Amino acid sequence: MEAGLLVLRLVAGLLVAGHGVQKVSHRLGGHGLAGGTEEFRHDGFRGGRLTAVVAGASQIGAGLFLTVGLLTPLAAMAAMGVMTVAGTVKWPKGLWVQNDGYEYPLVLVVVSAALALTGPGRWSVDHVLGITPWPLWVALSAIVLGPASGLLTRLVLHRAPSAPERTRHAQTAD
Repeated sequence: MEAGLLVLRLVAGLLVAGHGVQKVSHRLGGHGLAGGTEEFRHDGFRGGRLTAVVAGASQIGAGLFLTVGLLTPLAAMAAMGVMTVAGTVKWPKGLWVQNDGYEYPLVLVVVSAALALTGPGRWSVDHVLGITPWPLWVALSAIVLGPASGLLTRLVLHRAPSAPERTRHAQTAD
């Protein structure tokens, strides 16, 4: 079981962190902070550069904390939050990733929730620090607050399309 939790943390944590690196740099196929900023603007979010920096930093931090198993429920909560936002962007395209759907963000949300519930295992910083097992209420709170914070972020930062964007969208739908 310990090896399985380690592998799960390493893969999920590094993927979440890598997703953040792409938002703010040219590494891992990213388009730099300017590209991350434009991606958020294209997806209809306010805040531009600040939104890209906060999202990227959240993903990097949450991913690295998950990877090493540090403050695991809080790291899982942050990962669930940012990946819930990503899922809301991809929601209209359906589930499957080949259609740019929300399959990938959903998997990372579910894996993060599972890690919040199981804990990071013995091979983790949480275990070395003696702060595991986490109480069930902490894990359940993380599982609720993570996606809720993502949905709230979407609600607060997403803007309605302007009149020219609505016209352009209506023309492409015909």
